[in-house]
Amino acid sequence: MAVEQVQNLPQQYVTDLGVDFGKQLAGLTAIPLDTSRFAPQVAAQDALSTQAYNLAQSGVGSFQPFLNQASAISGPTGYQAFMSPYQQDVIDATLADFDKQAAIDRTRTMQEAGRGTVGNLDAGRFGVQLAEQGAQSNLDRAALLATLRQQGFNTAQNLANRAFGQQRALAGDIQAAQTADINQLGTLGGLQQAQQQAILDAQREANRLQAFEPYERLSTYGSGVASLFSGNAPFGFQSTVTPNPTPLQTALGTASVLSGIFGGGRQRPQYNPDGTPIN
Repeated sequence: MAVEQVQNLPQQYVTDLGVDFGKQLAGLTAIPLDTSRFAPQVAAQDALSTQAYNLAQSGVGSFQPFLNQASAISGPTGYQAFMSPYQQDVIDATLADFDKQAAIDRTRTMQEAGRGTVGNLDAGRFGVQLAEQGAQSNLDRAALLATLRQQGFNTAQNLANRAFGQQRALAGDIQAAQTADINQLGTLGGLQQAQQQAILDAQREANRLQAFEPYERLSTYGSGVASLFSGNAPFGFQSTVTPNPTPLQTALGTASVLSGIFGGGRQRPQYNPDGTPIN
């Protein structure tokens, strides 16, 4: 079973406490409060964030040369860069073989005519046959040349189309890789900056608590004195958590209460020499 002991304090003692509180409050509020030590601060941009910014700025359009190259390849003459430098050699060698075979065929025809194996042809009709054979040979030669050139063009065009796709893919890959680097650097820089901001905020709060510690202490003291004047507190300890007013507001509020007690709001009691109150 808890026993609470209540002891009435002498009036003069309570009065002296109020006077002491007032002196302390006056002395404390006479000192300017340096709020610069707990003013809000913003962490500087981290070096990684700066690097990400610079990379993004310098990398704008870095993929454009690849797109330009792809555009040039896709043009009407873009295939020419992919034509084989040996194509003409191949054409010349192939046509030389064709001409050689055509000459052999013409010689064979003339030999057969001399042996009479081509039938009873007069000289005129034999000449027509040779002319037709020569004309057909020329047509075949032209067709062969066209085929060789078409094959070279098709090969070059296919290579150009492949290069076009590769250039566009490179442009996209470079842009994607660069964007990934920027995002990674930005994320890491943001984390570093957030950590620095947390340190600044913690230091600011520590400075604020240190600056207001005398007010907190005086506020607690003043609250106890005010409760004694109001007759609501026994001789003992009382702990109350009040988060709403600031320490300075509480101290000033207590001073206001004591001012009303010592001022005109309430007449100070008078006592007889033996300590009994005068009615």
